[in-house]
Amino acid sequence: MSQHFLLSAKARTLSLSKVMRMSDAEAFETFKAIRWVKNDGAPYCPRCGCVTVYSYKARQVFKCKGCNAQFSVTTGTIFASHKLPLRDILAAIAIFVNGAKGHSALQLSRDLDVQYKTAFVLSHKIREALAGTTKTETLSGEIEVDGAYFGGYIKPANHKEHRLDRRSRYVQNGKREVVVVMRQRGGDALTSVFKAEHDSLATIQSRVAPGSTVYADDATGWDALHARYLTKRINHSQAYSENGACTNQAESFFSRLRRSEIGTHHHIAGKYLNYYASEMTWRENNRRISNGEQYLIATSAALNSPVSRVWKGYWQRMSA
Repeated sequence: MSQHFLLSAKARTLSLSKVMRMSDAEAFETFKAIRWVKNDGAPYCPRCGCVTVYSYKARQVFKCKGCNAQFSVTTGTIFASHKLPLRDILAAIAIFVNGAKGHSALQLSRDLDVQYKTAFVLSHKIREALAGTTKTETLSGEIEVDGAYFGGYIKPANHKEHRLDRRSRYVQNGKREVVVVMRQRGGDALTSVFKAEHDSLATIQSRVAPGSTVYADDATGWDALHARYLTKRINHSQAYSENGACTNQAESFFSRLRRSEIGTHHHIAGKYLNYYASEMTWRENNRRISNGEQYLIATSAALNSPVSRVWKGYWQRMSA
């Protein structure tokens, strides 16, 4: 049997100890090199694009010659207005990508010796940046489509004779949502969150190219796919695969998401479900590259993402 990729030396190209030993100057130069990689690490103004900038010796700040605006290495990015040292942010990204099943905010707060709130927001900023890398991506070819429900747990009644079938719609509390995955065979996966599977049809039509072959189970929510795609269905009560029709790769993604929920986060439902689903989608799509490459992708995504309108000042708004 061949060795699992995560156990091979090729999967380990990032040293967390090396990141933690960085000086402030080295972390600053790393941020510069990654953010302005298209300009060989030389800064340019994020407001007007002018390449002629001045640097201050006393502070890690630049000034644009064109518009006289001052900016830092994180200005206009998802890490704007940060208070953590740059080295700690790089360490947080390294710790984040190393978690095969995710990394909890509580554990990150202990790793970095910061408040839970700080680790929680920082983790979600990274998730938002990673989600942005697939925002415009489309799939084609052979696509597997499936949905899995999360949240809305209904505690059963104490006495057996008072218990109801919790699968019935009238028993639900309205908090349950479904993560729908579109996974290209031999390719990437895309996810979105909806109240019900049939609500995802418009999104599937916009993210799956015409002419593709779609594989789905026999749930009635997928019946409308036949009008747009060559659709092959599988009845899971009879077989898991038949004549090439199956959703095994889609269900493989859900197994990763479930392991993340059960073993790491314990509760990923509600308004945060889409962030956790996007994170696990990114992990699944990049599972065959080294942690060093994942680190560079995640850092680059964060430094090319705009200021978060969800997570900037998150706790201040919650307490207001």
